[in-house]
Amino acid sequence: MRYASYMHRGRRRCGVVRGDAVHHLDVPDLLTVIAAGSRPEAAGPAVPLDEVTLLPPIQPPTVRDFVSFEEHVEGVRRSVGGEAGVPGQWYAAPTFYFTNPYAIIGTGAPVPMPPGCELLDFELEVAVIIGREGRDLTPEQARDHVFGYAIFNDWSARDLQSAEMQVGLGPCKGKDTATTLGPWIVTADELEPYRDGDGFLGLALSVSVNGTEIGRDLLSNMGWPFEDLIAYASRGTYVRPGDVLGSGTCGNGGCLAELWGVRGDRTPPPLQVGDEVTMTVEGIGTITNTVAEGAAPRPIPAARPRPRKRPS
Repeated sequence: MRYASYMHRGRRRCGVVRGDAVHHLDVPDLLTVIAAGSRPEAAGPAVPLDEVTLLPPIQPPTVRDFVSFEEHVEGVRRSVGGEAGVPGQWYAAPTFYFTNPYAIIGTGAPVPMPPGCELLDFELEVAVIIGREGRDLTPEQARDHVFGYAIFNDWSARDLQSAEMQVGLGPCKGKDTATTLGPWIVTADELEPYRDGDGFLGLALSVSVNGTEIGRDLLSNMGWPFEDLIAYASRGTYVRPGDVLGSGTCGNGGCLAELWGVRGDRTPPPLQVGDEVTMTVEGIGTITNTVAEGAAPRPIPAARPRPRKRPS
């Protein structure tokens, strides 16, 4: 099943996508469907997809983004931090950071240039959407907690990211303006035929800018399958219905910064206003967004020198 959220004739709706049409579901939102553990069939009339505006399928309560492709780590570490190789700790555990659930947008939505950014980048990923609450899960248990998958584009302001991570924390504003999730959620059973003997989903991924292909990879090049990511995310805490976990950016041109690190220069160039980024993932679909003008940064003063007085 493919579940979508969309606007049609001024109304927000949910539906099931079949072919080139979406069939209305009489539910308030897809989070309600996911939390109920149901897989409702659509009863409403078919509306052609080219007559609707696709929205993010859900507004997730939390978004964790992992870094599970070794090739990506190697290239971006050189580009953003000027360091070679892959840290040994990367191999020990599937690292992630929490990103902004308020920044989720759908396919077709404009992506505003982050305030103060001059080095905007895309990041080609796949997200898993949690379907059941769980805590301290094993990877074997985690598979039963998957509702489905979507394409995930973690837009990144590389200059902001590089500066703020010198403090030893982050990223924060380097990843805070937009994250594309869509075009819909494909339920887990639909992608089982792509699973290989090692438990990975062997989906082909590609990304292009203004019609020119930049990167192509296989999702099965992840260092860990999604079940391991979910199990790690649930360690000592909960994952709950609607939580989104990004795979991390794929290699072989899954983002510009990886290529900048490998090539030693900014080729291809950073994204500019008007650039159109298209991502396609086998078995899921395609998302497209165009970079738009953003707001100018409101100035904030530098930290003030303090005398470090103490209470007497």
